Amino acid sequence: MTDVSELVVNRADGRDDGEDWTENYEELPGAAGISIILESTTQEGVGPRLHKHPYPETFIIRRGSATFTVDTVEVVGRAGQILVVPADTAHKFKTGPGGYEAVHIHANSSFETEWLE
Repeated sequence: MTDVSELVVNRADGRDDGEDWTENYEELPGAAGISIILESTTQEGVGPRLHKHPYPETFIIRRGSATFTVDTVEVVGRAGQILVVPADTAHKFKTGPGGYEAVHIHANSSFETEWLE
């Protein structure tokens, strides 16, 4: 029989809701083959500097917006949209007015990031 601890990942802060949840997850149970960043902020103008990964990264935007630079293209991602950055493509983002909440899915069991700035 499968142990529940092999199926469920709880919040590190012990909360039992989805509010203000910002956390990184690698090596997920069940050999999921992905890693996840949960991003939640009310701040404008924050985000990672230019970087790339040897695998695709998918952004599921749940609240607010962010201006993404993907290679040489700038795009505003908004709540209700999904943005996919291909493997080995330079990207960064800055959160918009009112902040941003998203799930970032890395198509790899652990994070591999090459910082470009």
